[in-house]
Amino acid sequence: MPRARALFTQVDVKRAVAGVIAAGMKPARVEIEGGKIVVIADGTPAPTPINDLDAELREFETRRGLN
Repeated sequence: MPRARALFTQVDVKRAVAGVIAAGMKPARVEIEGGKIVVIADGTPAPTPINDLDAELREFETRRGLN
């Protein structure tokens, strides 16, 4: 007997979590029930990734006492 088609995929879950992060929130947990994906945020802002230029600027400001 063939398998039933999945209601969602791992990519769908990743997209849901990425959407919460893009909205500026930090996901606390993911609940999956039936075909429904629920991402629960803990209310704190998600950490913003620091690119190389930002890190270099912070280091420069720290060395110069501009911070």
